[in-house]
Amino acid sequence: MEVDVIDLRSDTVTLPTEAMRDAMRDAPVGDDVYGEDPTVQALQQRLGKDLGFEAALFVPSGTQSNLLALLAHCERGDEYLVGMDAHTFKWEGGGAAVLGSIQPQPVVQLADGRLPLDQVAASVKPIDPHFARTRLLVLENTWNGRALPLEYLESAHDVARAHGLSLHLDGARLFNAAVDRGVSARQICRYFDSVSICLSKGLGAPVGSVLLGSRVLIDKARRWRKVTGGGWRQAGMLAAAGIHALDHHVERLAEDHARARRLAEGLSGLPELGEVSHHTNMVFAALPLERQRALATHLASHGVKIGVGYLPSLRLVTHLGIDDAAIERSLEAFRSFFLGAGASAQRFGTG
Repeated sequence: MEVDVIDLRSDTVTLPTEAMRDAMRDAPVGDDVYGEDPTVQALQQRLGKDLGFEAALFVPSGTQSNLLALLAHCERGDEYLVGMDAHTFKWEGGGAAVLGSIQPQPVVQLADGRLPLDQVAASVKPIDPHFARTRLLVLENTWNGRALPLEYLESAHDVARAHGLSLHLDGARLFNAAVDRGVSARQICRYFDSVSICLSKGLGAPVGSVLLGSRVLIDKARRWRKVTGGGWRQAGMLAAAGIHALDHHVERLAEDHARARRLAEGLSGLPELGEVSHHTNMVFAALPLERQRALATHLASHGVKIGVGYLPSLRLVTHLGIDDAAIERSLEAFRSFFLGAGASAQRFGTG
């Protein structure tokens, strides 16, 4: 069925399917602050077992999940190494510094999201009163849609261990990375001491993330969840959406990746657009900001939403709410902007 508005801004805009709503309505619930919500417990135990961790904690957002990990790994005056453009450094309000007195040490990332491991090693501070204590390395997978290679994760793990560091993964789109690499999510997680997974992006749940780690680390994170206002009561209705997503929406991420590829192919070669690339469920194209604004206005008149102003390039994201027809409608709207309505109609055989 053709949707009225095609939203390419992010995979956070998905709406629960009818089957997911049914699962939410029927979920048994209890007070999770008391540890009495059976559906929350089922979600946490499910992900811990599937991904190879002792314990897990269901939290409201990915930002909070990453923050709790940093607070649990580090103490006041400690430092974490992180990519210059990583979400935990650039897009989460500086929470580690503001709330944890934890110093970020950014490292310039390579184009594919990897942190050069020689630079990581060089950034570790000496044990000296002059310096913050380097405690943690944080990676992100996927990064701008790019899935990090397993061999890189293994090397990063070895470097971290050689310098006495723990490893945290911002795995907001972990399952996109696993599907793209053709491996299990557990194979990616094996290199990390803690992992944050978002349920409300490609998996299509309405809200929530899960932090995974050792029992000791999760016990610390649970306290910080309460301190930061994240304790919730009958959260099982939300946890049920996450369980449904894990059961039904992981393998279908390949469809999002295929549609991103189709979108990128259709945009390639259009006037004004620079190189068009796609990685997992994301498409990127170079376009000056002023033209992005004009494009967004034009697309909105055709029922297509895009995000403008957050990134230096145009980013388009496919997700559960985008089907094949939506991709073709979007391409027609893009072509009518860059080529004119007549040229677009001729190309589609409607003129």
